[in-house]
Amino acid sequence: MRALVVHAHPVPESFNSAVNRLVCATLETKGHEVRSIDLYREGFTPAMSFGERRAYHEAGQNIAPVRAHLEHLAWCNALIFVYPTWWYSQPAMLKGWLDRVFVPHVTFKMPEGKTPLQPRLQHIGCIGGISTYGAPWLLTRWVGDPGRRVIMRGLKMLVHRRALTFWAAHYNMDSSTPESRLAFMTKVKRKLEALPLNVPTEPLRMQLD
Repeated sequence: MRALVVHAHPVPESFNSAVNRLVCATLETKGHEVRSIDLYREGFTPAMSFGERRAYHEAGQNIAPVRAHLEHLAWCNALIFVYPTWWYSQPAMLKGWLDRVFVPHVTFKMPEGKTPLQPRLQHIGCIGGISTYGAPWLLTRWVGDPGRRVIMRGLKMLVHRRALTFWAAHYNMDSSTPESRLAFMTKVKRKLEALPLNVPTEPLRMQLD
């Protein structure tokens, strides 16, 4: 499995960053190929510029600003997110990555008439999220857990129809204990160790040239 791990937390000594390191190390130990994108460390710009938005629907032109990230998407067949849930959703840094990188004509084909949106990421056969939440489970569920829905429903529409999915959440992070954090790390490691070396995939349909 070729796993692209996308991490979004600004503090390198945070628990979330430790989880990200665990994710990458566990996948590599199990024999998977891993590429890691640390959005804060690389200084990714999450805000879409005026020019970028104007060219958003223009095939070819919309690739240039995020070509390197699209090449990572073309390489992987598993996409894993590690991030803190802030205000029930992704941090602005990660939301901006989704806004800018998942461009039409490349990651999906725009709807035309009665023809619905067509996915272009069927080569990705695994999608997962690992997140820390300040809020408790019940409140998160009452709000609707929009961040999880973005990944597990929105992005899942673009990948292989039989893609493997997984989610791991540490709730009540603001009142966490060493025991709860250790239990979560153990849970994450077990989920990753259970992933198969091969996942459902189809030939690459993304076109970057």
